[in-house]
Amino acid sequence: MYREKSIALVIPARNEEKLILQTLRSVPEFVDRIYVIDDGSRDDTGKYVSDHPDKRVALFTHPKSRGPGAAIITGYKKAIEENFDVVVVCGGDNQMPLDQMTDLIDPVIDGKADYAKGNRFMEGGQKLSDMPWNRVLGNTIISILTKIASGYYKIFDVVDGYTAINKKALRAIDWDRAWKKYGYPMDFLVRMNIYKFRVMDIPRRTIYLEGARQSQIKGFSYAVWVSPMLLKNFFYRLYKRYLIGDFHPLIFMYIAGLILMLLGLFVGIVIIIGKLSGVMPTGATAILSALLLIFGGQLFLFGMLFDMSEENKK
Repeated sequence: MYREKSIALVIPARNEEKLILQTLRSVPEFVDRIYVIDDGSRDDTGKYVSDHPDKRVALFTHPKSRGPGAAIITGYKKAIEENFDVVVVCGGDNQMPLDQMTDLIDPVIDGKADYAKGNRFMEGGQKLSDMPWNRVLGNTIISILTKIASGYYKIFDVVDGYTAINKKALRAIDWDRAWKKYGYPMDFLVRMNIYKFRVMDIPRRTIYLEGARQSQIKGFSYAVWVSPMLLKNFFYRLYKRYLIGDFHPLIFMYIAGLILMLLGLFVGIVIIIGKLSGVMPTGATAILSALLLIFGGQLFLFGMLFDMSEENKK
């Protein structure tokens, strides 16, 4: 128990035999239950966990890897069954400082946030110079795309998986529909926004240990890989939140802005192809392309502005 609240910890782990025991030894005493989900490991991760003497530890195994998001969801469902007040998630590679767990839990218990997440780039966290530039670039691109897709414009480092969630949010979301693979933190944020849950960034440091597996974030390529999911979730959020939920005209600004920008881009491509073919475009055609892009961009930005104002109302 912590501050009279029951606390569960979910640890997704795949091929973490080198560091899973260090992770378990670092878990604070106030944590009531530790769910370790072995997501199809090919090493002895599961054996090390099952042999661990801590009675708080409960091991669940996916015979085949289903993805880190699926592993976390398995833990979430177990926590729902046992009715925990706050559920924390950390990796099994001992790179998330468990001595900072209360920094995540406190705002959740205090009612300041329904979902608190780590941010390695806030003051008191990691310096940008400590991370390779390609990972910084990928993280930045993904964070910007996620701000738009999720409607949480004040967050950053969206790939960070060190989180805490309260019982209300945990029970409200349909986890069977959530993203199961890498990219799950961004999907979870979209689902939080649909229910108007409050999300807060918490500064946290990173632990670098020899033997830890390299991050799955591979810069720009990772951003490209998750972009289709974010685009789909963007429209899903607009539909659930602003069409069938609390209706707001910003949905038309977003959609009209996208349509106009795509039309402007199409006309621009036609102009370029025509010039390459020796056909000179008329001035009116060039102006049309520019106007479509400008008006479309303005409408989209207005949609973002209203979206931000909705976030500030929480």
